[in-house]
Amino acid sequence: MGDGERDPVARVDELRSLIRHHNERYYVHDAPEIPDAEYDRLFRELQRLEELHPDLLVPDSPTQVVGGAAATTFAEVEHRVPMMSLDNAMDEAELQAWGDRLVRQLGPETAAELGYVCELKIDGLAISVRYEGGRLVQAATRGNGRVGEDVTANVATIAAMPSRLPDRLPRGGAVPEVIEVRGEVYLPVSAFAALNTAQEAAGQRTYVNPRNTAAGSLRQKDASITASRNLAFWSYQLGEIVGGPTFTTHHETLELMDRLGFPVNPNVSVVRSLDEVYAYCRHWQAHRHDLDYEIDGVVVKVDDLARREELGVTSRAPRWAIAYKFPPEERTTVLKAIMVSIGRTGRATPFAVLEPVFVGGSTVGLATLHNQDQVKVKDVRPGDTVIVRKAGDVIPEVVGPVLADRPADRPEWVFPSHCPVCGSALVRPEGEADHRCPNELCPARVAGNIEHFASRGAMDIEGFGEQRVQLFQSLGMLRDVADLYTLDVDRLRELEGFGDTSIANLMAALEASKARPLANLLVGLGIRHLGPSGAQALAAHFGHLDRIMEATVEDIGAVEGVGPVIAASVVAWFAEPANRAVIEKLRAAGVNFTGPERSEAPQVLAGKTVVVTGTLAGWSREAAEAAIKERGGKSPGSVSKKTTAVVVGESPGASKLTKAEELGVPVLDEAGFAHLLATGELPS
Repeated sequence: MGDGERDPVARVDELRSLIRHHNERYYVHDAPEIPDAEYDRLFRELQRLEELHPDLLVPDSPTQVVGGAAATTFAEVEHRVPMMSLDNAMDEAELQAWGDRLVRQLGPETAAELGYVCELKIDGLAISVRYEGGRLVQAATRGNGRVGEDVTANVATIAAMPSRLPDRLPRGGAVPEVIEVRGEVYLPVSAFAALNTAQEAAGQRTYVNPRNTAAGSLRQKDASITASRNLAFWSYQLGEIVGGPTFTTHHETLELMDRLGFPVNPNVSVVRSLDEVYAYCRHWQAHRHDLDYEIDGVVVKVDDLARREELGVTSRAPRWAIAYKFPPEERTTVLKAIMVSIGRTGRATPFAVLEPVFVGGSTVGLATLHNQDQVKVKDVRPGDTVIVRKAGDVIPEVVGPVLADRPADRPEWVFPSHCPVCGSALVRPEGEADHRCPNELCPARVAGNIEHFASRGAMDIEGFGEQRVQLFQSLGMLRDVADLYTLDVDRLRELEGFGDTSIANLMAALEASKARPLANLLVGLGIRHLGPSGAQALAAHFGHLDRIMEATVEDIGAVEGVGPVIAASVVAWFAEPANRAVIEKLRAAGVNFTGPERSEAPQVLAGKTVVVTGTLAGWSREAAEAAIKERGGKSPGSVSKKTTAVVVGESPGASKLTKAEELGVPVLDEAGFAHLLATGELPS
């Protein structure tokens, strides 16, 4: 054995011990110490070693058994039909390898005729519910696949779970005398957010993720606590069944569960080829965050039940199904340091400097830690191995430390007392979670203000990102936002990377920004609490910046959509002499101070709410929403039961369209939208 090689016997023993430990943390205690991706890496390493050294394979290896042992909180239940695990495919190549195995087992002609059922892999807790004579008699967790826990009383509190089945099937047919339905108990993302909001309001520790919270909620000794958590359920498989109809395909069993009143996920799809399976996987990998529940992959099953029997099972998983896992959104890495950034409002935000790690589709080297309280609650310290989460376009965050890897003598991190940029003493206003640098001339605050002023939602000045603003600031060319309009062109030519074309583009962008609407200017000024909707309301009501500057708190607070907090903040901002000086410099530069003219459009949409999604041929999104508002309507970004209609263009948001269909909200095309604008009525 070379010096660089590891003893396979010792490594196999180490891996089995680690995996068993993590199985217990996940399945028994609902408190995993590592992300799924790290667990999968350990598991697959053990599988490879056992394949390379078959003499080391033993029947009780974690690769040969299902999940973990049943916990001891509740009575044990022996499953009449085992609840098996699934083998995983981590990419399309491994999914294709599974398809190739089907071809070898069934033969090319038979495999070519296979259909597949694609189901979203819900990130929850696997449950088997048993009905006898139409009544719920038992609910059990998966446990080790053979023995689970009796959680009947708790499952009975889930609103989506039928307490009694119909006497006859809808459209005719006998209800099975005995039926076991397998599925996933989960906590909707919206319910998880509401639960954490309540926890924060009560000064209690928030929960880490919906899956663990769902599992912990289901294992409460007090069923009333379970009932308060708003758990939900998706059914996806039958266990034991006695009597009732016969089936030849899996999708027929899903239809039966739906007819009996069990929730069946609406995104299940029956496809005819692996190419269609790939397309389904790619679609939901891109749209996983459109859903109100967490998914971590796609489960692919052979549809034909007779072919399933022919394919059989291994000791832990069926050969006729596989789980295609999405790229991990949680990984572990080393927290190298904790630093503090200063934003445009002076907010001091701690952030983690990480050993770069690929997570959520990109390499992450920095992650937010929010504020001093969150660092304390999470108890992360420089040098820790930490769990990092990045979901879609969400800013990466540190979830928490892997405490098992922390030395006992590692010191806690201490929040700094002074601004790391200008040295001013940081302050934490009473009742707030954030520290702030009070120095309005702090270079970090000034740079943040200028970047915000130039951003797309404000004055939309292309070419003034973070690095360029900091360069100009360091050279003394930018002291406030108004200095953007007096940049010295001759000095720009002296800078490396600034030729005639780039300078001309900068000047053109600055000139174009002068004509932006008054609401954009108000947003760009960075007045605390004043957002885009409040800025539009002020611009429309007062019509000119000078009138806003001279208005009282009462005047501004009386504007619809602007409350007393915003009003006080606006008046206080314009009362500062330094801010008034900036306004005068902007006036001298020719920046537009005039608000929109009052619309003469008939107010046919007064009291109505119209949501726009997708790309319309004749309207930009902004123009469509403006047309709705000009006619007295509202155009929010989400669909609710109060929505009058949803206007759908090309490539609409899946979540908005699905919500509209669920709530029965009318869906309009572009022609229907034009009719609505003209008449205020839905097309017949």
